[in-house]
Amino acid sequence: MIKLDELNVYKSAIEIAHEVWDCVNKWSYFEKDTLGKQLTRAADSIVLNISEGYGRFSFKENKMFCYYARGSAYETMTALKLAHDRKLISDEALTIFKQKFEHFLRLLNAYIKSIGVSKIED
Repeated sequence: MIKLDELNVYKSAIEIAHEVWDCVNKWSYFEKDTLGKQLTRAADSIVLNISEGYGRFSFKENKMFCYYARGSAYETMTALKLAHDRKLISDEALTIFKQKFEHFLRLLNAYIKSIGVSKIED
């Protein structure tokens, strides 16, 4: 069985969480306290749900937590859109985040399809 930290979907989610943290960390107190906390929690929730599902050792539960991770990814992207609309992140940053999420969602959907199959293709 492949280890959690070897899964590309996990690595991608970790990268997104760190980049969101780095972005929000530069904001003022008010921005961090309002949208920033929610954005960071949503981004962290992506990788945390992947981890929790992996640790369940039940295919059904693993998929369920991956679906939660997908929901958190969409929540994170919406929060990033709000941050962009409020001039907290640049056009370029939003475009880069969108590209990272498109890649992540392809990996996540492939991972979900592979759960329960003898060989995980990531």
